[in-house]
Amino acid sequence: MQTDMMQPNNYRIDESKYKSLLKYIRLSVTEKYEFPQEIVQIDGVTVATIGNFSASTGKPKSKKTFNVSAIVASALSGKEILKYKADLPACKNRILYIDTEQSKCHCHKVLHRILKLAGLPTDQENDNIQFLVLREYTPDQRRDIIRWALHEEQHIGLVIIDGIRDLIHDINSPSESLDIINELMRWSSYYELHIHTVLHLNKGDDNTRGHIGTELNNKAETILQISKNNENGKISEVRAMHIRDREFTPFAFEIGEDSLPHLVKEHQFKKNKMDRLTSYTDMTEQQHRTALESTFAESAEYGYQSLLDALKKGYESIGYSRGRNTLVNLCKFLLEHHAITKNGRTYSYNPSFHL
Repeated sequence: MQTDMMQPNNYRIDESKYKSLLKYIRLSVTEKYEFPQEIVQIDGVTVATIGNFSASTGKPKSKKTFNVSAIVASALSGKEILKYKADLPACKNRILYIDTEQSKCHCHKVLHRILKLAGLPTDQENDNIQFLVLREYTPDQRRDIIRWALHEEQHIGLVIIDGIRDLIHDINSPSESLDIINELMRWSSYYELHIHTVLHLNKGDDNTRGHIGTELNNKAETILQISKNNENGKISEVRAMHIRDREFTPFAFEIGEDSLPHLVKEHQFKKNKMDRLTSYTDMTEQQHRTALESTFAESAEYGYQSLLDALKKGYESIGYSRGRNTLVNLCKFLLEHHAITKNGRTYSYNPSFHL
């Protein structure tokens, strides 16, 4: 339930506000809480829910905006587009699309592409999508415009921010990065919607850029990685870099003569840098989850030596085979990050961990 004191812009909470707010923020063991509504899926795997945020990442020219266009077109039409199947709530069926980088001419092409993918007319306005072009504004002004847009429109279920980096001044500022991520969490929770952002990867590796990339990795529900195929640069591949649900099967698309993205069927995927496991510290959270679920599939608890044996099998299942010394260090790593918990002389899996 929303109250004035829960509004995102009211940052200071005094004693009187706290006492009134307590009944809304205190968790009750006897009350039932509904699971957030799933609004975007890939082959039955949930990638987006109401009240959360996600991101598409990739290097320049990897076709990130084409990928996002497919998500939006599915949300507008209810059809499966590429591999995305979106279903917005009836009372939250409108989309707010924010572009911070491109000119109006280029944004107009994106809007036309979305409508064409959705099978909707391109010669008349569509009330279910509002497209804002914020290239000319400062980071602070852009954030203010988004706040007001969310405040004024009560039926938004999906927000796209193509260029989250442009909502802050310094991409390497820890305080600014944390602040904008907190803003995404406030907006998505308070207005009961999903926010999907776009952020570039570093040119030299497959890591999201700056401190804001680190915060996205820690807090986002899903991070999709879009990358060019090494052998055919016209094909873009979509993988889960991080996902709270089980990992979906990667898929690929290419741009057709109609300037629209089309699914590449029976595409043969080769392992990219993200898949070649050289160190447990370089693994994604989802890779650790997959290995740990395999580790604890036969038993919920292990003694220390039994745990090392189970970890060896569990991590071999994802292609990471190492000796005892590395497994000992891996165990310490998992304990430090609360992926494994120690209870007396036994060890168990903590599925709510985050790296």
